[in-house]
Amino acid sequence: MAEFNADSFRSRVRAFLDANAPDLPFRTGTRAPENDEEDAQFRAWSRDLYAQGFYGADWPQQYGGNPHHHSDEEFIVSDEFARKRAPTPVGAGSLASHALINFGTPEQCDIYLPAIRSYEHVWCQLFSEPDAGSDLASMRTTAVRDGDVYVVNGQKVWSTNAYRSDMGYLLARTDPNVVKQAGISAFALDMSLPGIETRPLREMTGTSDFNEVFFSDVRVPASAMIGAVNDGWRIATDSLGAERAGVGALVVRLRQNLDALIDLARRSQRANGRASDDPTVRQTLAAFAARVQIATLMSQATMERRQRGTSRVMDVPVSKLSFANLNWDIAEYGVMLQGMRGTLAHGESEAADHGRWQDELLYAKAYTISGGSNQVMQNMLGERALGLPRDGK
Repeated sequence: MAEFNADSFRSRVRAFLDANAPDLPFRTGTRAPENDEEDAQFRAWSRDLYAQGFYGADWPQQYGGNPHHHSDEEFIVSDEFARKRAPTPVGAGSLASHALINFGTPEQCDIYLPAIRSYEHVWCQLFSEPDAGSDLASMRTTAVRDGDVYVVNGQKVWSTNAYRSDMGYLLARTDPNVVKQAGISAFALDMSLPGIETRPLREMTGTSDFNEVFFSDVRVPASAMIGAVNDGWRIATDSLGAERAGVGALVVRLRQNLDALIDLARRSQRANGRASDDPTVRQTLAAFAARVQIATLMSQATMERRQRGTSRVMDVPVSKLSFANLNWDIAEYGVMLQGMRGTLAHGESEAADHGRWQDELLYAKAYTISGGSNQVMQNMLGERALGLPRDGK
């Protein structure tokens, strides 16, 4: 096998982005298209990224994966996308593909994986509920067997892009008579089935990226179940583990944000000169630089251990906590450096960088919740990594 050339791969990614990145508004985080035109552009762009092998390269070769994929590719792709501020694939296709590849039937993989790569199907994640967010195992949405279908009733919430999704990666309770983690199953849900109602939620960012989804006697084919009945908790845990490990790749955005923050400090005027000349500001920026470097090294080590199959129980929660907290701190400081202009809204011309830092800060709260809240990650560290007594209920 030819040795991986990181510089050559980076040059290819950069050249492609410089020549082809669409003119779509960049906003931090995982955001949904705001209209039909953006939705069409996002789908076409995401399809091209899979075709180029920038996403889905770690899939099995028969479904379009690259057998020579190297773990560093994910960081390079993320780094170059952050540099260009280019949009990344929308939807939960990556999460769903992990579940399908590891637990789905060959027939399911043959149907759904090509449609994920072609973006014929955009997926959403249907896990969290109003009373079962971080405590996912307490979900109340039910799926009751009725012949060759399951009848689904209940509600999901915080489902990004559900309003425009074709498929949903659904968790529902199939056995209420066992311990709560043991009675959950996973499904590949056709979002056009009768009985599904999706309502976008207006967020403090001013956009409607999240949705709540209601199920009223939705008849889902039994063949849509991913894995075995009542095995959904293990499937979801495995999928979320992969997603949370992938969150580590977001640290490359921290480097980009740090560079932008330093630039903002140089442009911000105070009574006695530039903010960047203030020793306190310089010390804060230096501390951020050290934390970004630590987060980067930890995330790279986590990905390398995952590639070798030697992952540790503390890898994922440490990487996610490090990113979520540092991302919040950098965004908050970006708003603070603006002084009174920090109260302006995103998009206002008089706000520094058109309100980028305001948007970064508002969305930063989502990163402390999505994929497992900071509190859940801390419990995982305490209970699973340090062997401390379980949290009292």
